[in-house]
Amino acid sequence: MHKHSFRRSCAALAATTSLVLAASACGGTTKQDVAEEGGSTTTTGKADPGAPTKKGLTVGFLPKQVNNPYFTVADKGGEKAVRQLGSTYKEVGPSSGTDTAGQVSYVNTLTQQQVDAMAVSAQDPGALCTALKQAMKNGVKVVTYDSDTRPECRHAFISQASAEDLGRTQVRLLAEQIGHKGEIAILSAAQTATNQNAWIEIMKDELKDPKYKDIKLVKIAYGDDDAQKSFQQTQGLLQEHPQLKGIISPTTVGIKAAAQYLSGSKYKGKVRLTGLGVPNDMRKYVKNGTVEAFELWDPAKLGELAARTAVALSSGQITGKEGETFEAGPMGEYTIGEDGVITLGKPTVFDAKNVDDFDF
Repeated sequence: MHKHSFRRSCAALAATTSLVLAASACGGTTKQDVAEEGGSTTTTGKADPGAPTKKGLTVGFLPKQVNNPYFTVADKGGEKAVRQLGSTYKEVGPSSGTDTAGQVSYVNTLTQQQVDAMAVSAQDPGALCTALKQAMKNGVKVVTYDSDTRPECRHAFISQASAEDLGRTQVRLLAEQIGHKGEIAILSAAQTATNQNAWIEIMKDELKDPKYKDIKLVKIAYGDDDAQKSFQQTQGLLQEHPQLKGIISPTTVGIKAAAQYLSGSKYKGKVRLTGLGVPNDMRKYVKNGTVEAFELWDPAKLGELAARTAVALSSGQITGKEGETFEAGPMGEYTIGEDGVITLGKPTVFDAKNVDDFDF
């Protein structure tokens, strides 16, 4: 992999294999639900940027789904950073990307084990809040990565790229490929996935621009980050909308399954597909003409930044307040934004010219 292709703020891309943007299938969370859980317990104390980095910490990673290729890459990045910083890494998590109750249970387990910090990719924005707030009350530093909770339920969120960038660029990519004309659909992960839904709202807003007046969004389908279901949903979209010109799938599981279906169908090369994918998953579909271009960020860098943020919080170098800065080792300096959000960088576009330059 060309390391210089990933400038710190470009750490781009791509969700690797499963942007498992999953989130739970157990229903959404309302603002009222979260409000009833009480106020913020996050940014207490004062940051000391010059404090020494603590060693001997235990940092737990809780992905949406273990053995998911995307999170495997992300968490390996986290593990490497934790070990480099002189601390102990552990990973726990559910085998299903929609097992929210399982995620809650693992948060409680990590709290009981008295870890110093945990990095969590939340299946649902509110369902983990009670457990995470309890963890914070017990002194655990909580970082979310890839998919966020409500801001008061953690100290900081590591965002892959800004929702604005991700939502708008996917529409622009597809619009160029279909000549700014025709019916399009979105193949998402779970209906409650925080990040997916944020991106989709921005996609809808982007489509209001007059330059897309000849593009019509006809359907949003949900594959739950399950390969077989995503494959079937792609088939269903084309049966239901025979005039479909393009599909956006902002999840690595979904885009791979959609590409697999299209590549073996009469729609190959006729129905355009873009979204968030991993180069190693998508390479053959770019080379055989099924996919022209897709985008993502480097999940290993996402995991690394989550780990470095967790250790910085545990060391008292930051508290999660807007405007605080910290050094993330070789990744450079990062500034905490509004609501404790730390953005990894801009997405990277992969196509036939550069897809062989990346290995993840």
